[in-house]
Amino acid sequence: MKIYTKTGDAGETSLFDKSRVSKADDRVDAYGEVDELNAALGAARAAGLDDDLSGAIETIQKELFAVGARLADPTRRIAGRVTKAAVQESDVERLEQTIDRLEEELEPLRRFILPGGSLPGALLHVCRTICRRAERRVVGLGADAVEPIVIVYLNRLSDLLFVMARAANRRAGVAETEW
Repeated sequence: MKIYTKTGDAGETSLFDKSRVSKADDRVDAYGEVDELNAALGAARAAGLDDDLSGAIETIQKELFAVGARLADPTRRIAGRVTKAAVQESDVERLEQTIDRLEEELEPLRRFILPGGSLPGALLHVCRTICRRAERRVVGLGADAVEPIVIVYLNRLSDLLFVMARAANRRAGVAETEW
């Protein structure tokens, strides 16, 4: 199978329900933001995260494929038959547990901090902002565009990415810069 199909040469793409939409469609934009987040997470992992954070991010990357699949499925044709293409409440709970675990090793925040620090920490701050943008795009699709758990997942993920950035910097011995 070739990587190029030429079916998008006129500026359109197919969704899971076989409908054709503009590549500028809001739904395509939303799952494109999720894809960008996934790629940025890969860059953060490649920048030298420790095994703990890297492993957690690998799981998140797989879940983001599920989020993208849900966004590319406006009629929910795959929703019932492909459980791999779904995020669950248990995934959100795992994100929360990871936040709680990482926060135990961090000093409480007293002020805002400037994004930056070590390379992996700075990249995780970039990931956090991409995640927030993806969340805004998904919310902008409307309440019925995707299962509510997808929005909850993205919201909690951005919180986790902030905490992961702080943990990566602390583990690298790089102090945070307060504003």
